[in-house]
Amino acid sequence: MYQSDEGRRQRGRKNAGIIVMLMILLCFLAGLLIWLVKGQGQKRVAYETSPAQVHIAAEQEAESRIVLEGAGQPAEETAETASGEMTETASQQPAPEPVTLLFAGDVYLSNHVLNAYDQAGGIRGVLDDSIRQEIAEADYFMVNQEFPFSDRGTAAEDKQFTFRLPVSRIPILQEMGIDMVTLANNHALDFGTEALLDTCAALEQAGIRYVGAGPDLERAKRLETVEIKGKTIGFLGATRVIPVYSWTAGAGIPGMFSAYDPAPVLEEIQKAKGVCDYLVIYVHWGVERSEQPEAYQRTMGRQFIDAGADLVIGSHPHVLQGIEYYKDKPIVYSLGNFVFGSSIPQTMLLKAVLEEDGARLEMLPCQSAAGFTTRITDSARILEFQQKMEALGTNLE
Repeated sequence: MYQSDEGRRQRGRKNAGIIVMLMILLCFLAGLLIWLVKGQGQKRVAYETSPAQVHIAAEQEAESRIVLEGAGQPAEETAETASGEMTETASQQPAPEPVTLLFAGDVYLSNHVLNAYDQAGGIRGVLDDSIRQEIAEADYFMVNQEFPFSDRGTAAEDKQFTFRLPVSRIPILQEMGIDMVTLANNHALDFGTEALLDTCAALEQAGIRYVGAGPDLERAKRLETVEIKGKTIGFLGATRVIPVYSWTAGAGIPGMFSAYDPAPVLEEIQKAKGVCDYLVIYVHWGVERSEQPEAYQRTMGRQFIDAGADLVIGSHPHVLQGIEYYKDKPIVYSLGNFVFGSSIPQTMLLKAVLEEDGARLEMLPCQSAAGFTTRITDSARILEFQQKMEALGTNLE
């Protein structure tokens, strides 16, 4: 009887020890499991992009394009309300796709540009990938063509610079993705009316539209329109820089649409306003190398807006000038040179995004060297560009 009780006590102690060991083992396994789960979570966080990194990436992308004030209003709220009901806007038809218009300044296919093009074997030697992508993604791209395409004519007398390119070079404009040019400038007739007529014919054959000059006044002042995503976009061209009066278009006379007297230009704007959803006038004006617009530019730009223009684009100074908002409409006094000579320290692509609630303007800073135009991506250079535009009188967000 004694041995039996002792045996039971030994077996009890043995079982208790086993139970304790099992509990210790279970605790260890539970702790190991918790550690593994936590470790995996930490590993996932380490490989995911943090919110701060996302914000920095977004800022870096935004740095290469500068949004201007005064154009467009915030879109209406379409998300669910706090009560879970949808707003009235959300129940309506989807908003139409925005229309993207792109503008650049003076284009001249100088020897520097031709050498860059020929050495690279194509347009990638003239415009970098980023610029070409922006052009490809835009709905319409317009520039100032600062030369004629022709092999005919005689160089204008008493003129320091006379420009001319053979018609065989017009594919360069096509490769640049240019949809429209203005010919209203002080080089369109550098080689006379024959060269101007050759230019008009070459552009038409290449599928590039033009404004501001032509075989007669009716063609020079003609409104060019294009339908894009249900909107009618109109374009006019005019110049207040004409070296010789005979370059002015007239009845049956080749030449350019003159803006020395703004009345005819204002009349065409008023007529165009009734048929366009958005109207652009590209005007040649100002003083070369001057970073400040002349008083007449400010007066004329506002007259154009009053008459019905939605966007005024300027050229001729070969340098950037400021951007003014007048009655919530932008006047871009000068876009400067875009593709031109050997060195362009600062230029831009100007993007106008037409949305349901208005137009938004963006500046895309660029530069050029040895005929090769590139986007400015260095943060210090972008800040310098922004400060320059602010100093010139441009309102930035």
